[in-house]
Amino acid sequence: MWRLLQTPLPMCKYGRFMEIRDPVHGSIYYSDAEVAILDTAEYQRLRAIKQLGFAEFSFPGATHNRYLHSVGVAHLAGLAFDSIFKALPFAKNSTRLRLRQAFRLAALLHDVGHGPLSHTTEQVMPSVESLGIRVYAQSSNPNTHKNRKANHEDYTIKYVIDSLIGETITARFPDLLPIHVACLIDKSLACPDDFFVDNGIDYRPILSQLVSSELDVDRMDYLERDSFFCGTNYGKIDLSWILQNMTAHLLEGKMFLALNRRALYAFDDFLISRHHMYLMVYFHHKSIIYEEMLNRYLTSSECSFVLPSDIGEYTKYNDYKLHEHLTSVGNTWAQRIAQRKPFKVLLELHNTSQDRRAEDIKKALENEGIETIWASSKTRLSKYHSSSSEDRSMQIFVVDQYDRWDQPAPIDQSTEIFSRYEGARIIDRLYVSPESYAEGTAFLLGMRRPNYGEKPAK
Repeated sequence: MWRLLQTPLPMCKYGRFMEIRDPVHGSIYYSDAEVAILDTAEYQRLRAIKQLGFAEFSFPGATHNRYLHSVGVAHLAGLAFDSIFKALPFAKNSTRLRLRQAFRLAALLHDVGHGPLSHTTEQVMPSVESLGIRVYAQSSNPNTHKNRKANHEDYTIKYVIDSLIGETITARFPDLLPIHVACLIDKSLACPDDFFVDNGIDYRPILSQLVSSELDVDRMDYLERDSFFCGTNYGKIDLSWILQNMTAHLLEGKMFLALNRRALYAFDDFLISRHHMYLMVYFHHKSIIYEEMLNRYLTSSECSFVLPSDIGEYTKYNDYKLHEHLTSVGNTWAQRIAQRKPFKVLLELHNTSQDRRAEDIKKALENEGIETIWASSKTRLSKYHSSSSEDRSMQIFVVDQYDRWDQPAPIDQSTEIFSRYEGARIIDRLYVSPESYAEGTAFLLGMRRPNYGEKPAK
């Protein structure tokens, strides 16, 4: 609910403040110029896209949407910026204000291009060339944007640069451009000017990291929010302590994200909380099977659901449109989703490496004429486990405000959490139709225990 504050906050550079009551963060505030973006049809579309897709079938409270999540992320962006730069001098206060505003807008718009329900609908997105995103030609590696299917991040850049959202940014924020916002969302885009440079220091790295990294405001919001609406404790983090101890580290003329050493244990807990949310919530067996069934429909020859390249038409596509479509077609997988008759999990195996048992049992079941879906969900604690990760060139540093002899060091060299959780966690599940569940259970019980050692899931 929006309302003009009875006791107004001081006028900001971009108009008066408005208030919204967020169930997770409490009262949070937006300028009139930011509200103009929220009021566009392109942004309002996020109200009809659930944050957790099919998770509501497992956690009935998880009906929150990407609109509310993004509003929360922008709020945390302001808090993070103020905490990090509270004592850092800029050449002018106007520089501080425009960098803060560009960062808040990037946080607000980071999810605006998401497709209906889940990442699965990226299967029916068009080629990236058909979106006509001109700024991609000036990216650091333009070849990455050729001969591939578009994803939600491409639609996000299209919305920011070439839609009513971009026009609103240009009209309501006279000292920044849509490309500046896009540059914080997509690190590969070339910035056309020195917008992020002040006193010879480039602030784009740290602001980009705060939008997307191992310690970004997106994760800070969705962990707390998803935990709240799912009714779980897995995603609880020490948010205020992390925000209070976020800082900056200057390296070779570029400013990078840093964390005070005293909050390193909170960072460890932050990573573990996210890891457990994947294992216990995002990888819940019901969510996984619904996504798998949707994937089977979208990749079938019978699929007639296609996401358009025209950004105006794309704005009309949301969860409800997809559900309507699934109800109207005769495809078996679409109808199972529409009628809430998913395949049931018959066997679940938890491993830290590839396991042949699931594949062998699937073949054995199919030899008995039992149709079986094998779904494998894999997660690792951190992107840092990948040597090719972009985050290795955008390091987060650990600094010690009390030990003057201690030199700032990359965060993956400052904690044992990465080595202790080096391995992947893999959940292999075998699903069968409800009609075949009793037969599948009986078959599993008849298999030799020494070879498999697993009991059928209840």
